[in-house]
Amino acid sequence: MKKFILPFRDLVVSPGLTVPVLVDNQMSVSAIKAAANAGQQQLVLVPQHSWSYPSAVADIYAVGTIGDVVQVLSMPDGAIHILVRTTDAVKLNNIEINNGIFTADIDKIVIADDMNAEQTLALRDIVAENMSALAASSRRFKMDKLRNVMENYPMPAFVDAVVQTADIDTDDAVRVLQAKSWAEKLTILLEAIKLMAETVKIEESINKRIHQQMENGRREAILQEKMRAIQKEMGEDDGEFDTANIKKKIMRSAMPADAKEKALNEWKRMRSMSPMSNEGGLLKTYLDELLAMPWGKSDNEPIDLKQAREILDSEHSGMTAVKERILEHIAVMKKTNGNQGTILCFVGAPGVGKTSLGKSIAKALGRKYQRISLGGISDEAHFRGHRKTYIGAQTGRIMDALKRCKSNNPVIVLDEIDKMGRDWRGDPEAALLEILDPEQNKTFRDHYLEVDFDLSNVMFIATANSLNMSNALKDRMEIIEIPGYSVDEKVKIAREHLIQRAARDTGWNTDDIVISDEAIRHLIQKYTSEQGVRQVQRELTAVLRRSLLENDCEDIKTEFTPEKIDLLLGLRQSAGFTKKIGFGVTL
Repeated sequence: MKKFILPFRDLVVSPGLTVPVLVDNQMSVSAIKAAANAGQQQLVLVPQHSWSYPSAVADIYAVGTIGDVVQVLSMPDGAIHILVRTTDAVKLNNIEINNGIFTADIDKIVIADDMNAEQTLALRDIVAENMSALAASSRRFKMDKLRNVMENYPMPAFVDAVVQTADIDTDDAVRVLQAKSWAEKLTILLEAIKLMAETVKIEESINKRIHQQMENGRREAILQEKMRAIQKEMGEDDGEFDTANIKKKIMRSAMPADAKEKALNEWKRMRSMSPMSNEGGLLKTYLDELLAMPWGKSDNEPIDLKQAREILDSEHSGMTAVKERILEHIAVMKKTNGNQGTILCFVGAPGVGKTSLGKSIAKALGRKYQRISLGGISDEAHFRGHRKTYIGAQTGRIMDALKRCKSNNPVIVLDEIDKMGRDWRGDPEAALLEILDPEQNKTFRDHYLEVDFDLSNVMFIATANSLNMSNALKDRMEIIEIPGYSVDEKVKIAREHLIQRAARDTGWNTDDIVISDEAIRHLIQKYTSEQGVRQVQRELTAVLRRSLLENDCEDIKTEFTPEKIDLLLGLRQSAGFTKKIGFGVTL
């Protein structure tokens, strides 16, 4: 015969106890009356998962405690007070629900008779000791009642008292109920109590740290207020002066209306706070960053195409087609008085002069120059910045570059754009797509500044070693491939640029360096095999270094013939230096 179930909210009752229960839920009252009408004097007390009265089989646990109803008392408000003497822990099978009343078949859980075993009594004492330690640390309950139960009542009463006193989690209490020995029940309780004790220790540590921080903050605030009062009496109220000065800067700034409104609102918040408070300091830093941006500041030097051509020719040999395309872009900028046109992206092998082209373009335009290396960047915040709520928040690298330039129309080289990554912190390419789109970057919003900034005046130039980029990114830019240099071009570059640079790096006087084009060609063909000229630069520097060593650091006038170059580099190799050329070829 199925037994009637009385669901209990957050209460697990152990067998062997007499439990008073006040039932004021109408469905529970109906369950008690249905059991009485069916002639059953027993009810199954079952804990429930849900807070409200359960409406489905899954809302109650499949384990409970069966007991005899020894007293029923009806209350004037319709509630029922019953007294139940629990007898056994039971497992529920074939649970059914009819009109909100639960019934089920039951199987008794047989508990081993180890109540008086030495191990069980020892576990009881250990549980009591841990309960005493928990009571001392948490102060959520007192041990007097539990000690009285331990001394004067049997084991079921002690287990139930621990469950109720420590407010053991319902899942753990159900595990205790269905355990098949008293030693197992006490072991589960011991585990739960130790976990609670560790949790209390962590909470105490956190609370102590928070209290200490609050005390330190309060002490600093009081001292700061006293200092401000003293300074005011002496006529040296620097805080007030600084606050007023910041407002004047905001009002004189050329920032747009919405940015100025945001700055004034943050200034009002800062004025009401202590300068030594954390939030007050953060707001002052934010306003300083906002005021440091180049609002309305531009480099307006007129564009001279003839001068631009001369600069490009003087600083870069060869690459005629690339320089002509750059001059076309500059011509459009002069005609339209803006940055209309696509973003240039120089693609080529390392050492062909991609980055230095960007610097030359900035010089030709008479603008500031900034380089941002994108190699290995995988966080969107590098471009958009961090929100002010983050510890150590700061602006993104684009805003930081503009702040350092003190101009809103610099030339910014985005170096190694093909080396960007992507991970759980965000997709930096998505932010870069907005930055490089002239239709979107007019209202670029940095997460830290939280105001729009016009990037349409900035000339962005990208560099890459390969076309390993997304189609969306390539669509934003005009790809200009820079081929490798021929041997004759490398000889010319070495003659015009690299020898002077190597002399400067090693302390040589260029008048003392005598080297023919044939010797330079010999060095290039025998000791380098790259498309660019970086290895040529390194080998020229190595020749000059070795010559200094051979001549006791004297840069005496020397003619570097092919034979002399072989001798100097051969001595260097015999000293243990090796160099890699090409792909895996070692000399």
